[in-house]
Amino acid sequence: MSKPSQVPYDVTILVRDTCLCLHVQRAARSLARRFDEAFRPLGLTHGQFSLMMSLNRPEPPKISDVSQLLAMDRTTLTANLKPLERRGMVEVAVDKNDRRGRRLSLTAEGESLLKEATPIWIAAHAQIEKALGEGMPETLRGALMKLS
Repeated sequence: MSKPSQVPYDVTILVRDTCLCLHVQRAARSLARRFDEAFRPLGLTHGQFSLMMSLNRPEPPKISDVSQLLAMDRTTLTANLKPLERRGMVEVAVDKNDRRGRRLSLTAEGESLLKEATPIWIAAHAQIEKALGEGMPETLRGALMKLS
């Protein structure tokens, strides 16, 4: 015997079929799995690739700048940096202009790994865009940028 619900089942179906948050989360997980699989031979995750790419700048960025770009709080960013630091891919240094701040940079090994990972990202990304169909990638990016 099933228990009566205080929320009607048709509301559950409405949320399942229309909730933007649910659909974006599901799509994000699916994309993450695809990129994780593509980067697996390099021992990278999609998140590590994005983090390393965010450090690929002419000048080492502040932690706060990277945190903002990746929409991560500083604590989460610091936790995500640790495995890359242990592998010797990333360095965290004291900011010369503000001793309280930290700057992030890729090591030579990190730059080499990022160079190796970039063609993998390009190929995987092209497959995903092709699967979406003409015009859809631009429309999707535009809509997501409006939300963020």
